Amino acid sequence: MKFTIEREKLLKPLQLIAGVVERRQTLPILANILLVVKKNELMLTGTDLEVELMGRVALEKTAEAGTITVPARKLMDICRSLPESAVLEFILDEPKLIVKSGRSRFSLATLPAAEFPNTEELPGQIELNIVQQDLRNLIECTQFAMAQQDVRYYLNGMLWEVKNNRLTSVATDGHRMALSTMAIAPNGLHQVIVPRKAIVELSRLLADTAEDVLVTLGSNQLRVKANDYMFTSKLIDGRFPDYTKVIPKGGDKIIVVERDELKQALSRVAILASEKHRSVRLELRAGLLRVLTNNPEQEEAEEEISIIYQGNDLDIGFNISYLLDAIAAVPSGQIKLSLAGADSSIRIEAFDNDQTVYVVMPMRL
Repeated sequence: MKFTIEREKLLKPLQLIAGVVERRQTLPILANILLVVKKNELMLTGTDLEVELMGRVALEKTAEAGTITVPARKLMDICRSLPESAVLEFILDEPKLIVKSGRSRFSLATLPAAEFPNTEELPGQIELNIVQQDLRNLIECTQFAMAQQDVRYYLNGMLWEVKNNRLTSVATDGHRMALSTMAIAPNGLHQVIVPRKAIVELSRLLADTAEDVLVTLGSNQLRVKANDYMFTSKLIDGRFPDYTKVIPKGGDKIIVVERDELKQALSRVAILASEKHRSVRLELRAGLLRVLTNNPEQEEAEEEISIIYQGNDLDIGFNISYLLDAIAAVPSGQIKLSLAGADSSIRIEAFDNDQTVYVVMPMRL
């Protein structure tokens, strides 16, 4: 194996693929990335056995074909440390991979490519062509509500549901829920739970462009193909809660408020909220919302906001961090809050768009 490549062409795919590789591995080979050179193309692959990412980079100069694995972090750090205009030359001199650039020379330990795990490509049940930025927005609207290391393992990921010509993403940790939906070409009925790590890596990988990606959903595997990348992840085997039962319906107490004004007021009040409980009290009055909190040090914060509201007086408590996460995810402009009573969940959405909905459970005051 022998090839030459510009630093700038190598660095971005190398960073993305190294991100899949876990820092602590039980198997030495999983700390490495696979390099494959053939037909003047370099392919890089990283995996942790749950998630795999493969990237392609065109080589301008004639290259000698070959395959080898090298430590992902070390190669990435070498590439980062070199000047932007650097050109790297790779020469395989087993058992070492020599990397040269100008007066710099590095000799990296390798492991045989035959030891690198090969992800089996399973048949997909549904294929979707989706604009990258649309899929990225769908993920970004909901990913903050995913659980982290919950014993209910099916919550440590995001539901993707194909139904009625729509793709819906849903995430919940049992205390709040985020739901977003987008139109797709008619394509059957299917549900999968995508693991948290796969969602995080996809949000890094997807670009803010109008180019399509091919999303393949199988019974236990997700695959996303773009021009230069192929991303594969195992799916969570479990049953996601019926999210339709969580969405409050018929809430007769409707509040309309400027999103930025409410966000700024909550952010200021949050400074003095209890670090343990993060509780905030909302007092609803005609045309007025009062936001109050205190903490064990007997410090207090209060904000008043003008709103559109004509219902009965109501006091209700929430986790202020959950409210802020949801409100921050709604586009600027007017937002609509709706609830049924002092012990009901609050529904948060844009005033003129119900494609994305957030639900936050109440707290005892």
